[in-house]
Amino acid sequence: MSSNDDDRLDPRLLGVIGVILLGGLLGILNSTMAAVAVDTLAGAFDTSLSTIGWTSTGFLLAVTATIPFTTWAVDRFGGKRLWLVGLGLFLAGALGAGLAWNVGALIVFRVLQGFGAGLLDPLVLILLARAAGPRHAGRVMGLMGVVLSLGPVLGPITGGAVLSGLSWRWMFLLSVPVGLVALLLALRAIPADSAGEGRTSARLDVMGLALLGPGFAAVVLALSQTAEQGAFTAWQALLPLGVGAALLLAYAARALRKGRGGPPLIDLRLFTSRGFSASVTIMGLGGLALFAALFALPLYYQQAHGHGVLAAGLLMAPIGLGGAVAMPLAGRLSDRIGARGLAAGGAIGAGLSALAFTGIGTDTPEIWPALAAFTIGLGSGCFSAPTMGALYRALPPSMVAQGSSVLYMLNQLGAALGVAVVTLILQTAGDVITGFHGIFWLVVAMIVIILAAVPLLPGSPRTDAVPEEELARTS
Repeated sequence: MSSNDDDRLDPRLLGVIGVILLGGLLGILNSTMAAVAVDTLAGAFDTSLSTIGWTSTGFLLAVTATIPFTTWAVDRFGGKRLWLVGLGLFLAGALGAGLAWNVGALIVFRVLQGFGAGLLDPLVLILLARAAGPRHAGRVMGLMGVVLSLGPVLGPITGGAVLSGLSWRWMFLLSVPVGLVALLLALRAIPADSAGEGRTSARLDVMGLALLGPGFAAVVLALSQTAEQGAFTAWQALLPLGVGAALLLAYAARALRKGRGGPPLIDLRLFTSRGFSASVTIMGLGGLALFAALFALPLYYQQAHGHGVLAAGLLMAPIGLGGAVAMPLAGRLSDRIGARGLAAGGAIGAGLSALAFTGIGTDTPEIWPALAAFTIGLGSGCFSAPTMGALYRALPPSMVAQGSSVLYMLNQLGAALGVAVVTLILQTAGDVITGFHGIFWLVVAMIVIILAAVPLLPGSPRTDAVPEEELARTS
């Protein structure tokens, strides 16, 4: 059998990947669509922007708090069962939000959607990693990267198009038929849970869940409040930050203590793997840099060039297209040659493109920021997909769920931190262009750190895994 035959993905596997990515795209689109409707929703319910902001903040906090539970539940109840439950919760929340009769109901249903997304988001990674196996991890994560790249760009465009011609309710109601299709396809395409799934004897680490989920949610809330209040020193940010830090420190002390009954929700000894630690660091900082750029670009097009929401969203498309082009190619190559060279080249390209943005002004023709955004997307795709593939090659199968949860939580944290820092930069800058330049200097700094971490990635597709017996010996 030729190497090309060996590398070809099975049609059944491709079907599973497509169904999983459809569910993942549904969540990303819905959350990013809602972000562009803040003014519209405030007017519709005759309430303040800060109150309406809880439709997004509540969603985000519910997602963050639910992710650690998914780590345990996927082995207790099975991946397919949990996926169907997550889709059901998400669709119920979408239907309720679309029919909401007041702002309180809207916030409650958005939180319900968040619980569903908190199950679905890490399950996308877990189910794809298990279906692909270490051999095809890079390629499959590259396909997933298309969704991750296009989702944040298509969301504002779709939201703007819906709001320009339809009621705000359709932003949520349109998810219902698409979600029903995703649910029916999942019933047919996703393999039934094996005999081993849904039969784990490990008890839920209830105390760990009570510390870790709320702890991460409190830190994300602190960062969201930093962006809203315009200062890290505001009590609205410091209070949840202190609570979150205390809860996370308590979780770390408990998880590292030996001799407790049952395993911790997330084993912190995962970070003893150089490849795993480097991978989650790169992905977290990459999320921070990407969300900073996605936050800054529409503001630049709106304030420096006078475009509306829909036009600004369309002009953001190049950054998503760049990632969508690069991720599948880089992921496939990384399965053969490893992650280091691809990730280093991608980081250099993304860093140089971000550096170009520090010289852009109000009189710069729009073709140049569009090209720079496209090359940032290309560079980000070239380091993201190989890094995600390396992460799953660095984990034994039994640790995939925990690794996925860590990756997603740190990515959420990086995104929230990026938005908070970008907001502060814009508020302290003298004008929009100065603030825009400051944001991209931040992006350059993050990419320099990423480049420094790249040599710590596995050197080949078959090295730097954490042996399961090594974790067992240290228990």
